[in-house]
Amino acid sequence: MLRLFQLELPFFRRAAPPQDSLRHIQLGSRVVDYRLIRSGRRTLGMTIDQRGLRVGASPRTSLADIERFLRHNAAWVLKKLDEWHGHGGSRHLAVCDGALIPVLGENCVVRIEPGANRVRWVGHTLILQARPDADLRPLARRALRQRAQEVFAERTAHFAALMHRAPPRVALSNAQTRWGSCNEQTGLRLSWRLIHAPLRLVDYVVAHEMAHLVEMNHSPRFWKVVERLYPEYRGAREELKRLAATCPQL
Repeated sequence: MLRLFQLELPFFRRAAPPQDSLRHIQLGSRVVDYRLIRSGRRTLGMTIDQRGLRVGASPRTSLADIERFLRHNAAWVLKKLDEWHGHGGSRHLAVCDGALIPVLGENCVVRIEPGANRVRWVGHTLILQARPDADLRPLARRALRQRAQEVFAERTAHFAALMHRAPPRVALSNAQTRWGSCNEQTGLRLSWRLIHAPLRLVDYVVAHEMAHLVEMNHSPRFWKVVERLYPEYRGAREELKRLAATCPQL
C-alpha cells in the first residue's frame, strides 16, 4: 500500500457529509474517482492501492480544502494510480509477515507464526501457522476461501429470506472474469475472489445472481427483481466494473 504524508488542516463548522462517499475530481486532463472517508481523524491523508484513491478526512474538513489538497498532489496521484492499474505495477499480492490483503474492502494484516500449516482469523488479522518450508500463498488462499464461504452463505440466506424462499446451495469458483452464476439445478456459484470487495458489492452480486431464480435473463423484469432486492444496484454495478480491472491476484 502507498501512503502519502499527512497534512494538518483547520476545522470548519459545517454539516458532516456521508461517512463514505464516492466522488470525482478533475486532475489535469483526467477525471479521477476517489472514495472520501469521513472519520474522527484530525488530519487529511490519502491512500492508493488496488481499490484506487481513498481520502481520509475529518467530518468538518471542507470539500474545497480536500480538493485543493488533491490538486496540489495531482502528479503523484496520477503516477501511483497508473502503477496500480497496470502501467508498471502489479496486482499480485505478496504473502509475508506484515503484508496487507484486502478483505471485504478493508486491509487485513498477515502474521506468520510457526505451526503445522493451519490458518485462523483474529479480527482483521490473518494468522498463517506455517512450517518453515511452506508455500504461504496456498495457505492464504485457503483462509480467504474459508472466509468467503462463510460470508457468501450468510448473505445468500439474507436475500433468500427477502425472496421468501429457501437459500440455494452456495459453492465457490476460481473464476477471474465472472463473479457468479445461479440456477435451480446447481445453486449459487460465486468467485471466491469477491471476498476482496466491499460487502456492498458482495450483496449486489448475490442479489443479482439470485434474481436469476425468478428471471433467467436480463430483461427489464429481471432488473426490477434486482432493484427490489438491492435498490442501489446501479452504483454497485459500475463500481464492480472498476474492481474487475484491479482485483488483486493471489
